[in-house]
Amino acid sequence: MQNEVGDMVDLYVPRKCSATNRIITAKDHASVQINIGHVDANGLYNGSFTTFALSGFVRAQVILYSAHIESLSFSSNFSSKQNIP
Repeated sequence: MQNEVGDMVDLYVPRKCSATNRIITAKDHASVQINIGHVDANGLYNGSFTTFALSGFVRAQVILYSAHIESLSFSSNFSSKQNIP
């Protein structure tokens, strides 16, 4: 909702997950919002950033997937130092 001047006056503006585009509810206590800073060619922060919001569901799926890949790599000796050139 906007006032006469055109400013947003809503008390609550829901966030949306950057990965799934679903609304992040107020009860999703596992959700995170991350700001990634932009840098110039010299690697210095220039004051701007991009915001990503991830729901708890997406975070849980990433954790499960990474744990599965890690268990596969250990079971096949993929991560042993002998395989690294």
